[in-house]
Amino acid sequence: MLVDSHCHLDFNDFDDDFEEVLKRAKENGVTAMLNAGNNIDELDRQLEISEKYPFIYTAVGVHPHNASEYENIRAEDFIAKTGHKKVVAIGECGLDYYYNYSPKETQIKVFVEQIKAAQETGLPLIIHTRDADEDTIAVLGEEFKKKEFTGEIHCFSSSQKLADFALSIGFYISASGIITFNKSNELREIFANIPLDRLLVETDAPFLAPIPMRGCRNESSFVKYTAEKLAQIKNVSFDELASVTSDNFYKLFRKASDKGRYKF
Repeated sequence: MLVDSHCHLDFNDFDDDFEEVLKRAKENGVTAMLNAGNNIDELDRQLEISEKYPFIYTAVGVHPHNASEYENIRAEDFIAKTGHKKVVAIGECGLDYYYNYSPKETQIKVFVEQIKAAQETGLPLIIHTRDADEDTIAVLGEEFKKKEFTGEIHCFSSSQKLADFALSIGFYISASGIITFNKSNELREIFANIPLDRLLVETDAPFLAPIPMRGCRNESSFVKYTAEKLAQIKNVSFDELASVTSDNFYKLFRKASDKGRYKF
């Protein structure tokens, strides 16, 4: 069994073959998926999917790319959306200084409000960070001192320093298809040293399809390729890697019912 711990099934990339995407996921051993949030105003669409399919969970958040659209959003706005049983996390949220679609100050402001929502609700954070390691560490560290919270660094492609910090505060680290790319040797070395009980696997579909599907639209069934590579990196069997990462998913996202895996 596998869990795709981060994907975007509400994106229109899947409009034409949604049921086929789910069928292929099932055929490839995927038992549950987490549909991460990019835009709080799209939550209703996400929940339509999660309510129809018991094995699809969701999260509420504002991606750093969209932060400038929500400059005045507050933690309470996120908290108000977490009552639904299928909302199991806050995010994705964080900092992206590679594209800088939103000003850095605004990204930090909106990020902090989502951290506050996680602190208040006890739901884990799904963190996106790109070219922003130092500020990500600084913001997380400052807020963690105020009140502890849980979470993950999704689609990890950052430094050993950020990995070490994330582990030090009890976070999980998620591997995406990036670990299969030819030029990702340094990233694979980092994952080699991350404890098994802190690892997740994901697709980030429709983005970042792994080798051998690179260049295609990504989908949840492709998480098997990332899991195969991660098992190789960790020198464990595929079955063990799949079992451990699935268990880790339910340990982190405690609001998600593991019954979902049996109803697919």
